[in-house]
Amino acid sequence: MSSKIIKHTFKQGFEGIYRNKTMSLASIGSVAAVLVILGLILMIILNINAISLSTKEKFDEIYVYLEDDISNSRIREIGEEINAIDGTIAVVFQSKEYALEKMKDEWGEDGKLLEGLSQNPLPNTYVIQLKEVSYANAVIKQIEEKDGIEEVKYYKEVVEKLISMADFIQYFGIVVIIVLLLVSVFIIQNTIKITVASRKTEIELMQYIGASNGFVRGPFLFEGITLGTLGALLAIIIVLNGYDYLVAFANEKFFTMLSVYLIPARMIAVDIFIIFVTIGIGIGMLGSVVSLKKFLSV
Repeated sequence: MSSKIIKHTFKQGFEGIYRNKTMSLASIGSVAAVLVILGLILMIILNINAISLSTKEKFDEIYVYLEDDISNSRIREIGEEINAIDGTIAVVFQSKEYALEKMKDEWGEDGKLLEGLSQNPLPNTYVIQLKEVSYANAVIKQIEEKDGIEEVKYYKEVVEKLISMADFIQYFGIVVIIVLLLVSVFIIQNTIKITVASRKTEIELMQYIGASNGFVRGPFLFEGITLGTLGALLAIIIVLNGYDYLVAFANEKFFTMLSVYLIPARMIAVDIFIIFVTIGIGIGMLGSVVSLKKFLSV
Protein backbone atom coordinates (compact mmCIF):
# COMPACT_ATOMS: atom_id res chain seq x y z
CA MET A 1 0.00 0.00 0.00
CA SER A 2 1.50 3.33 -1.08
CA SER A 3 2.05 6.29 1.24
CA LYS A 4 -0.50 8.31 -0.77
CA ILE A 5 -3.24 5.76 -0.13
CA ILE A 6 -2.38 5.59 3.57
CA LYS A 7 -2.38 9.39 3.80
CA HIS A 8 -5.74 9.56 2.00
CA THR A 9 -7.24 6.91 4.29
CA PHE A 10 -6.09 8.69 7.45
CA LYS A 11 -7.13 12.14 6.22
CA GLN A 12 -10.61 11.11 5.09
CA GLY A 13 -11.14 9.05 8.25
CA PHE A 14 -10.29 11.91 10.59
CA GLU A 15 -12.35 14.34 8.50
CA GLY A 16 -15.34 12.00 8.77
CA ILE A 17 -14.98 11.93 12.56
CA TYR A 18 -14.62 15.72 12.76
CA ARG A 19 -17.56 16.45 10.42
CA ASN A 20 -19.89 14.32 12.53
CA LYS A 21 -18.58 15.29 15.98
CA THR A 22 -21.84 14.64 17.82
CA MET A 23 -22.32 11.15 16.43
CA SER A 24 -18.62 10.40 16.84
CA LEU A 25 -18.77 11.33 20.53
CA ALA A 26 -21.91 9.20 20.90
CA SER A 27 -20.08 6.28 19.29
CA ILE A 28 -17.07 6.67 21.58
CA GLY A 29 -19.34 6.99 24.62
CA SER A 30 -21.39 3.91 23.73
CA VAL A 31 -18.28 1.76 23.25
CA ALA A 32 -16.84 3.07 26.52
CA ALA A 33 -20.11 2.36 28.36
CA VAL A 34 -20.18 -1.24 27.11
CA LEU A 35 -16.58 -1.85 28.14
CA VAL A 36 -16.96 -0.17 31.54
CA ILE A 37 -19.86 -2.49 32.32
CA LEU A 38 -17.84 -5.43 30.99
CA GLY A 39 -14.94 -4.35 33.20
CA LEU A 40 -17.20 -4.10 36.25
CA ILE A 41 -18.55 -7.60 35.65
CA LEU A 42 -15.04 -8.98 35.09
CA MET A 43 -13.77 -7.39 38.32
CA ILE A 44 -16.65 -8.80 40.34
CA ILE A 45 -16.24 -12.30 38.89
CA LEU A 46 -12.44 -12.29 39.28
CA ASN A 47 -12.63 -11.25 42.92
CA ILE A 48 -15.44 -13.66 43.74
CA ASN A 49 -13.49 -16.49 42.10
CA ALA A 50 -10.36 -15.50 44.04
CA ILE A 51 -12.28 -15.50 47.30
CA SER A 52 -13.93 -18.81 46.40
CA LEU A 53 -10.61 -20.49 45.58
CA SER A 54 -9.06 -19.21 48.78
CA THR A 55 -11.92 -20.29 51.01
CA LYS A 56 -12.33 -23.66 49.31
CA GLU A 57 -9.13 -24.67 51.09
CA LYS A 58 -10.95 -24.02 54.39
CA PHE A 59 -13.85 -26.41 53.82
CA ASP A 60 -12.53 -28.71 56.51
CA GLU A 61 -11.51 -25.93 58.89
CA ILE A 62 -13.55 -24.12 61.53
CA TYR A 63 -12.45 -20.72 62.85
CA VAL A 64 -13.32 -19.96 66.46
CA TYR A 65 -12.94 -16.30 67.42
CA LEU A 66 -12.50 -15.71 71.15
CA GLU A 67 -13.75 -12.82 73.25
CA ASP A 68 -11.12 -10.18 74.03
CA ASP A 69 -11.69 -10.01 77.79
CA ILE A 70 -11.16 -13.69 78.69
CA SER A 71 -8.05 -14.80 80.61
CA ASN A 72 -5.14 -16.80 79.23
CA SER A 73 -6.14 -19.74 81.40
CA ARG A 74 -9.64 -19.71 79.90
CA ILE A 75 -8.13 -19.56 76.42
CA ARG A 76 -6.14 -22.74 77.19
CA GLU A 77 -9.23 -24.43 78.63
CA ILE A 78 -11.25 -23.67 75.49
CA GLY A 79 -8.51 -25.24 73.37
CA GLU A 80 -8.52 -28.41 75.52
CA GLU A 81 -12.32 -28.61 75.40
CA ILE A 82 -12.41 -28.24 71.64
CA ASN A 83 -9.68 -30.81 71.20
CA ALA A 84 -11.82 -33.30 73.11
CA ILE A 85 -14.79 -32.94 70.77
CA ASP A 86 -15.37 -35.93 68.49
CA GLY A 87 -14.57 -35.10 64.86
CA THR A 88 -11.56 -32.81 65.42
CA ILE A 89 -8.04 -33.93 64.57
CA ALA A 90 -6.11 -30.71 65.23
CA VAL A 91 -6.69 -27.50 67.16
CA VAL A 92 -4.22 -24.66 66.51
CA PHE A 93 -4.17 -21.40 68.44
CA GLN A 94 -3.47 -18.17 66.54
CA SER A 95 -2.92 -15.07 68.63
CA LYS A 96 -4.28 -11.74 67.50
CA GLU A 97 -0.70 -10.49 67.06
CA TYR A 98 0.13 -13.41 64.78
CA ALA A 99 -3.08 -12.81 62.77
CA LEU A 100 -2.15 -9.16 62.20
CA GLU A 101 1.40 -10.01 61.06
CA LYS A 102 -0.01 -12.68 58.74
CA MET A 103 -2.40 -10.16 57.22
CA LYS A 104 0.48 -7.72 56.66
CA ASP A 105 2.43 -10.43 54.82
CA GLU A 106 -0.58 -11.34 52.67
CA TRP A 107 -1.09 -7.70 51.71
CA GLY A 108 2.52 -7.38 50.54
CA GLU A 109 3.50 -3.79 49.75
CA ASP A 110 0.11 -2.55 50.92
CA GLY A 111 0.68 -4.06 54.37
CA LYS A 112 1.91 -0.64 55.50
CA LEU A 113 -1.74 0.43 55.58
CA LEU A 114 -2.04 -1.59 58.79
CA GLU A 115 0.89 0.10 60.54
CA GLY A 116 -1.13 3.09 61.68
CA LEU A 117 -3.68 1.12 63.73
CA SER A 118 -4.11 2.38 67.28
CA GLN A 119 -5.05 -1.12 68.43
CA ASN A 120 -5.22 -4.61 66.97
CA PRO A 121 -8.83 -5.23 65.86
CA LEU A 122 -8.32 -8.95 65.17
CA PRO A 123 -9.39 -11.61 67.72
CA ASN A 124 -7.49 -14.53 69.22
CA THR A 125 -8.48 -17.56 67.19
CA TYR A 126 -8.56 -21.35 67.28
CA VAL A 127 -8.31 -23.05 63.88
CA ILE A 128 -9.89 -26.49 63.98
CA GLN A 129 -9.11 -29.22 61.48
CA LEU A 130 -11.95 -31.70 60.99
CA LYS A 131 -11.68 -35.41 60.28
CA GLU A 132 -14.40 -35.03 57.67
CA VAL A 133 -16.72 -32.26 56.52
CA SER A 134 -19.67 -34.29 57.82
CA TYR A 135 -18.58 -33.54 61.42
CA ALA A 136 -18.86 -29.79 60.92
CA ASN A 137 -22.41 -29.13 62.20
CA ALA A 138 -22.02 -31.23 65.34
CA VAL A 139 -18.64 -29.70 66.22
CA ILE A 140 -19.89 -26.14 65.63
CA LYS A 141 -22.95 -26.73 67.83
CA GLN A 142 -20.80 -27.88 70.76
CA ILE A 143 -18.34 -25.03 70.39
CA GLU A 144 -21.07 -22.37 70.33
CA GLU A 145 -22.33 -23.59 73.74
CA LYS A 146 -19.03 -22.75 75.44
CA ASP A 147 -18.29 -19.53 77.35
CA GLY A 148 -15.75 -17.09 75.93
CA ILE A 149 -16.64 -17.72 72.27
CA GLU A 150 -17.35 -14.59 70.25
CA GLU A 151 -18.01 -16.17 66.84
CA VAL A 152 -17.64 -19.44 64.93
CA LYS A 153 -17.00 -19.34 61.18
CA TYR A 154 -17.23 -22.15 58.68
CA TYR A 155 -16.78 -21.29 55.01
CA LYS A 156 -18.56 -24.00 53.05
CA GLU A 157 -21.89 -22.20 52.74
CA VAL A 158 -20.14 -18.90 52.02
CA VAL A 159 -18.20 -20.40 49.12
CA GLU A 160 -21.29 -22.06 47.67
CA LYS A 161 -23.12 -18.72 47.77
CA LEU A 162 -20.15 -16.94 46.20
CA ILE A 163 -19.95 -19.45 43.36
CA SER A 164 -23.70 -19.18 42.79
CA MET A 165 -23.44 -15.38 42.78
CA ALA A 166 -20.54 -15.46 40.32
CA ASP A 167 -22.53 -17.69 37.95
CA PHE A 168 -25.55 -15.39 38.11
CA ILE A 169 -23.44 -12.27 37.49
CA GLN A 170 -21.69 -13.99 34.61
CA TYR A 171 -24.88 -15.04 32.81
CA PHE A 172 -26.68 -11.76 33.51
CA GLY A 173 -23.60 -9.82 32.43
CA ILE A 174 -23.37 -11.69 29.14
CA VAL A 175 -26.94 -10.70 28.26
CA VAL A 176 -26.34 -7.04 29.18
CA ILE A 177 -23.06 -6.91 27.27
CA ILE A 178 -24.57 -8.45 24.11
CA VAL A 179 -27.36 -5.86 24.15
CA LEU A 180 -24.91 -2.98 24.66
CA LEU A 181 -22.57 -4.33 21.97
CA LEU A 182 -25.42 -4.30 19.49
CA VAL A 183 -26.28 -0.72 20.50
CA SER A 184 -22.64 0.34 20.00
CA VAL A 185 -22.46 -1.31 16.58
CA PHE A 186 -25.72 0.41 15.63
CA ILE A 187 -24.47 3.86 16.68
CA ILE A 188 -21.14 3.45 14.86
CA GLN A 189 -23.00 2.12 11.83
CA ASN A 190 -25.14 5.26 11.75
CA THR A 191 -22.09 7.47 12.25
CA ILE A 192 -20.45 5.87 9.21
CA LYS A 193 -23.75 6.04 7.35
CA ILE A 194 -23.80 9.85 7.73
CA THR A 195 -20.24 10.08 6.43
CA VAL A 196 -21.12 7.84 3.46
CA ALA A 197 -24.17 9.95 2.63
CA SER A 198 -22.17 13.19 2.78
CA ARG A 199 -19.56 11.76 0.41
CA LYS A 200 -21.96 9.93 -1.91
CA THR A 201 -21.09 11.99 -5.02
CA GLU A 202 -17.37 11.69 -4.34
CA ILE A 203 -17.65 7.92 -3.86
CA GLU A 204 -19.62 7.48 -7.08
CA LEU A 205 -16.98 9.49 -8.94
CA MET A 206 -14.17 7.36 -7.48
CA GLN A 207 -16.00 4.20 -8.52
CA TYR A 208 -16.56 5.63 -12.00
CA ILE A 209 -12.86 6.29 -12.55
CA GLY A 210 -11.98 2.80 -11.34
CA ALA A 211 -10.98 3.22 -7.69
CA SER A 212 -10.48 -0.14 -5.97
CA ASN A 213 -12.82 -1.46 -3.29
CA GLY A 214 -10.08 -1.15 -0.70
CA PHE A 215 -9.45 2.48 -1.58
CA VAL A 216 -13.14 3.32 -1.12
CA ARG A 217 -13.62 1.29 2.03
CA GLY A 218 -10.36 2.31 3.74
CA PRO A 219 -11.37 5.68 5.25
CA PHE A 220 -14.64 4.29 6.62
CA LEU A 221 -12.96 1.26 8.20
CA PHE A 222 -10.32 3.55 9.67
CA GLU A 223 -13.04 5.83 11.06
CA GLY A 224 -14.86 2.93 12.71
CA ILE A 225 -11.65 1.45 14.15
CA THR A 226 -10.61 4.87 15.49
CA LEU A 227 -13.96 5.42 17.20
CA GLY A 228 -13.88 1.93 18.71
CA THR A 229 -10.28 2.33 19.91
CA LEU A 230 -10.95 5.74 21.48
CA GLY A 231 -13.96 4.29 23.29
CA ALA A 232 -11.81 1.39 24.53
CA LEU A 233 -9.05 3.69 25.80
CA LEU A 234 -11.60 5.84 27.62
CA ALA A 235 -13.08 2.73 29.24
CA ILE A 236 -9.61 1.49 30.29
CA ILE A 237 -8.89 4.78 32.05
CA ILE A 238 -12.26 4.77 33.83
CA VAL A 239 -12.18 1.09 34.84
CA LEU A 240 -8.59 0.85 36.07
CA ASN A 241 -8.57 4.16 37.94
CA GLY A 242 -12.03 3.59 39.38
CA TYR A 243 -11.24 0.04 40.44
CA ASP A 244 -7.87 1.04 41.90
CA TYR A 245 -9.57 3.69 44.03
CA LEU A 246 -12.27 1.28 45.22
CA VAL A 247 -9.73 -1.42 46.13
CA ALA A 248 -7.62 1.06 48.11
CA PHE A 249 -10.72 2.39 49.86
CA ALA A 250 -12.09 -1.07 50.67
CA ASN A 251 -8.80 -2.43 51.97
CA GLU A 252 -8.21 0.66 54.10
CA LYS A 253 -11.70 1.07 55.55
CA PHE A 254 -13.06 -2.46 55.68
CA PHE A 255 -10.02 -4.70 56.02
CA THR A 256 -11.36 -6.23 59.23
CA MET A 257 -14.35 -7.50 57.24
CA LEU A 258 -12.34 -8.94 54.35
CA SER A 259 -10.89 -12.41 54.73
CA VAL A 260 -9.16 -12.16 51.33
CA TYR A 261 -7.21 -9.29 49.83
CA LEU A 262 -8.88 -7.93 46.68
CA ILE A 263 -7.02 -8.32 43.37
CA PRO A 264 -4.93 -5.16 42.70
CA ALA A 265 -5.62 -3.28 39.46
CA ARG A 266 -1.97 -3.59 38.35
CA MET A 267 -2.28 -7.38 38.20
CA ILE A 268 -4.98 -7.24 35.53
CA ALA A 269 -4.13 -3.97 33.76
CA VAL A 270 -2.42 -5.61 30.75
CA ASP A 271 -5.22 -8.14 30.28
CA ILE A 272 -7.86 -5.41 30.52
CA PHE A 273 -5.98 -3.30 27.97
CA ILE A 274 -5.71 -6.16 25.46
CA ILE A 275 -9.33 -7.28 25.91
CA PHE A 276 -10.81 -3.78 25.71
CA VAL A 277 -8.78 -2.59 22.71
CA THR A 278 -9.53 -5.83 20.84
CA ILE A 279 -13.27 -5.52 21.51
CA GLY A 280 -13.25 -1.79 20.70
CA ILE A 281 -11.55 -2.38 17.35
CA GLY A 282 -13.93 -5.26 16.63
CA ILE A 283 -16.99 -3.12 17.35
CA GLY A 284 -15.67 -0.33 15.13
CA MET A 285 -14.86 -2.67 12.25
CA LEU A 286 -18.22 -4.44 12.49
CA GLY A 287 -20.11 -1.14 12.49
CA SER A 288 -18.15 0.02 9.45
CA VAL A 289 -18.54 -3.23 7.52
CA VAL A 290 -22.29 -3.35 8.15
CA SER A 291 -22.66 0.27 7.07
CA LEU A 292 -20.54 -0.18 3.93
CA LYS A 293 -22.37 -3.32 2.91
CA LYS A 294 -25.70 -1.60 3.23
CA PHE A 295 -24.92 1.76 1.65
CA LEU A 296 -22.09 1.20 -0.82
CA SER A 297 -22.32 -0.86 -3.98
CA VAL A 298 -18.67 -1.82 -4.02
